[in-house]
Amino acid sequence: MGPHPAVAAIRLAVRRVLHDILTEHPPAPDTRRTPVSGAARPSAPEAERVPAPGTRRTTSPAQPPREQPPASSRLRPSREAPPAPLVLVACSGGADSMALASALAFEAPKLGIRAGGITVDHGLQSGSDLRADEVVLRLTELGLTPAESIAVTVGRDGGPEAAARDARYAALDAAAERHGATAILLGHTRDDQAETVLLGLARGSGIRSLSGMAAVSGADGRYRRPFLHLDRQTARKACMAQSLPVWDDPHNADPAYTRSRLRHEGLPALEKALGKGVVEALARTAQLSRDDADALDAWASQAEASVRDAAGLLECAKLYALPPAVRRRILRRAAIEAGAPAGSLFARHIEEVDRLITGWRGQGAISLPGKVVAQRQGGRLVIRQG
Repeated sequence: MGPHPAVAAIRLAVRRVLHDILTEHPPAPDTRRTPVSGAARPSAPEAERVPAPGTRRTTSPAQPPREQPPASSRLRPSREAPPAPLVLVACSGGADSMALASALAFEAPKLGIRAGGITVDHGLQSGSDLRADEVVLRLTELGLTPAESIAVTVGRDGGPEAAARDARYAALDAAAERHGATAILLGHTRDDQAETVLLGLARGSGIRSLSGMAAVSGADGRYRRPFLHLDRQTARKACMAQSLPVWDDPHNADPAYTRSRLRHEGLPALEKALGKGVVEALARTAQLSRDDADALDAWASQAEASVRDAAGLLECAKLYALPPAVRRRILRRAAIEAGAPAGSLFARHIEEVDRLITGWRGQGAISLPGKVVAQRQGGRLVIRQG
């Protein structure tokens, strides 16, 4: 009898991602060479040899050196394989990430992959350090190594949720570098994707925001999200079927947080008004939006060089000739390169900069997040630190 359907579903999702990782990051061939068995090896002079324990050290007349065979005949590739790739799972102890950790622990050894786990202690609740230690114990019991807890300090930029997210990803990036990890798995589900799309829609941040979370993101594709096509209930059922203890973060039910209100009030209201299937439809919208956004981003990248002068400044007349969707992408990228935080740069900011090109009336500089200013000077758009 096979595993519970929910367990089978999460394992299959993880297995597919691990296969992708192996395809994209194949193990490096072992180029080290060791002496061939039975071949003559260079030896120290007789007088310099260390005697075996319990024997006396003696000397003998020097012997003429024996002719050694060529190096190519004395060496062969080492049988010792290079280290297997390491994949980490980011685990909070909740149902989604515990299900992910268990699937990684089951699938990774079969593919010759090392598997470890990281939990981040945000320090936002009393006893969070003890909770993190419990998660490390669970990861260790699953056979994941390394398994460690990382304490972070959460700032205030962008609000509590954004600040916690920034601190968490910084800690995970540092852990990946420290351990030499090829990838980090994240337990975001289809429900999380739907929430992300709705939050982007509410902010009016454009099609890129509507595209939600990518299945692969981060530097060199470091972050992988195997569960974006699975719902939250599947992960919880998988934990129940395997008797995995889970921790429900009280912040996830705290109405003080926007995502929590959306999860417990907003989405249920939409499903009540529109019927079942809202989550699936929003997740599908995310994928369609991502495809469109990727195509427009590629267009903007190709067009950017053509709208800069010899000094690298943006020419307003050439920007004006571009489609708005392409032009605004170039403006956003220029603002980020000047130092504007991407997470704080909203559509309204870019629209104000865009009016320096499409609605020029002699207006002054536009202030952007990160102390960046944009102004029009002599037919050029200058975006720099104020």
